[in-house]
Amino acid sequence: MLRAEAMTLVPYQGNLLSQTREWTNLHDEELRRRAVQAAGEKDAAALVSLTTAYLAHQGQSGVLSSPRTVEAYALAVRQFVEYAREQALNLLRPGRHDAQNYVGAMLAGGRKPAGVQLKVAGAGCLYRALRWAGATEADPFRDVRVPKDRTPGIVKRPPYSEDDIGDVVEQADVQAKFLLFLTAHAGLRISEALALEWADIDEGARRLHVRSGKGRKGRVVAMSSSLGRATRAYRAAFGPGGPEHGSGRRTTPPERVFRYATPVTARYHIEKAFKAAGVPFRGFHPGRKYAGTKLLRQIKDFGRVAAHLGHESVDTTRKGYAQLAADDLKEDLSGW
Repeated sequence: MLRAEAMTLVPYQGNLLSQTREWTNLHDEELRRRAVQAAGEKDAAALVSLTTAYLAHQGQSGVLSSPRTVEAYALAVRQFVEYAREQALNLLRPGRHDAQNYVGAMLAGGRKPAGVQLKVAGAGCLYRALRWAGATEADPFRDVRVPKDRTPGIVKRPPYSEDDIGDVVEQADVQAKFLLFLTAHAGLRISEALALEWADIDEGARRLHVRSGKGRKGRVVAMSSSLGRATRAYRAAFGPGGPEHGSGRRTTPPERVFRYATPVTARYHIEKAFKAAGVPFRGFHPGRKYAGTKLLRQIKDFGRVAAHLGHESVDTTRKGYAQLAADDLKEDLSGW
């Protein structure tokens, strides 16, 4: 049976390159020997370390791979190794049906196709790492098929409603309100919000400079009037010279806007406002979807909405982040 993911990963810390040297400093034969040993023993920690080393040197982003990508692949490798241990699979000489059986086990266990695809990507990366180390030539996930989920992402995981946002704003303190408007009006990813520095906020021009967007792409984002007011209130309390600037535990440099660096801590702060408002907290992404949907219904331009959200492809916006009303053409057709 495929057990639930109960393992706790150590948060990604430090320079990615420094975490890979235990593998890249080895001579080829020793690299191969250790990789073979880790696979033979199904040593999850060692195989995660090997996969991380591969990502840092041969992955698309190399040493600039995001911490979230590293953590997601680490979790996927751990789960696959656990499955291989339970099923007594030979990692170096997998059977012809082993990979597809793994997909079937996840789907039968109730995991959604999108989640399965992510786990397959992580397991596939493990095998690329093993081939890189010279431990095997096997590529069992190359021809694996994962069913497509035809339901649009915005239907499966809808945005917060106008009432949801309004109710939470009424209950939010200065910090939670500022964070809420960064996601639900500026459409920032939580990682982008937490990486903001005071120099990135231009209140006079009402714009934010996002320097750490997905794929290391920067962009300039317009601020709503509500976000502008929330920014001024937050700066007065927590900005340089503010009464709360040096209070509490700070885990980020002083130039950072937020004193905490992780989404887990951000969730702790904002979830209190959601609970007080009686609104279920479903994560930060429904806030981005609220921003995309509201903006699209106002300007009816997927391209401009995609630019606001930092999407490289308009299709990403169309499928998962913004939705026109069902009767959107009603006024346009009224004179026909």
